[in-house]
Amino acid sequence: MKVLANDGISQSGIDALEKGGFEVITTTVAQEQLINYINEKDITVLLVRSATTVRKDLIDACPNLKIIGRGGVGMDNIDVEYAREQGRSVINTPAASSHSVAELVFGHLFGLARFLHNSNRDMPLEGDSNFKGLKKAYAKGSELKGKTLGVLGFGRIGQATAKVAIGAGMKVVAFDPFMDEANLELDFFDGQKLNFNIKTISKEDVLKQADFLTLHVPAQENYVIGKSELEIMKDGAILVNAARGGVVDEVALVEAITSGKIARAALDVFEKEPKPEIQLLMNPSLSLTPHTGAATNEAQDRIGTELADQIISILK
Repeated sequence: MKVLANDGISQSGIDALEKGGFEVITTTVAQEQLINYINEKDITVLLVRSATTVRKDLIDACPNLKIIGRGGVGMDNIDVEYAREQGRSVINTPAASSHSVAELVFGHLFGLARFLHNSNRDMPLEGDSNFKGLKKAYAKGSELKGKTLGVLGFGRIGQATAKVAIGAGMKVVAFDPFMDEANLELDFFDGQKLNFNIKTISKEDVLKQADFLTLHVPAQENYVIGKSELEIMKDGAILVNAARGGVVDEVALVEAITSGKIARAALDVFEKEPKPEIQLLMNPSLSLTPHTGAATNEAQDRIGTELADQIISILK
């Protein structure tokens, strides 16, 4: 049986699948050619990340396709319910990339708190001619320790981010409409474990309390953070969206930054991927990454092996 990993798969995943008797194809097939390729090559399993979409037309046109897999958490690029109604298995790896996303969030947060995104732009240009000026400009950073991190969406990734926050000495407040509380277990290098119970509160209370806000919610029709939510937030708060493009109103965010309501923000995802608005790309108050939340070697290894285990379990 053949597996097409159209958006790539780690070597560990390839090895596990080949050991299980599958042929793994890592050719990237253009979306418009995908149906023909799947049928011509008699593909049994299609694996995607965020670049490839699997909609009703493809599901209907590829009757031999038995499994559709998403390397990651969100499956908004797959018509999941329809595929399952047609008897196809749809799988993903919801836990594999949680810590990688959490670390990226804190990469942004530490950078924004100390203006690293600006310093790294300006030092190559002005470091030799305006060293003292840059030092003065970026000398008013803040520590994360003792501050409050607000988390909207307290599933696996939200909880992983909260663990990093606790390790950094932050207070965590969280909102999740489907959860009243969560028990977080922190593992330390010497084998010690500590447990923290976080009871969720209202979204409005999170917005009011958060010095720093991070979003970990699925794609949805309406903005999770729009103009009204930004107005509720603390003056000078910092926001990070490493969830999905379209959950933050980017126009309202830029306006809030311009007015000084929001100090700075970080975006790993965008409403118009893969071509973000130029006003975002050029805004000095934004720290930006190109949707790399899950893009660590460790996460990709976990994703590959988890997908392989599920595929082998279903088909063998």
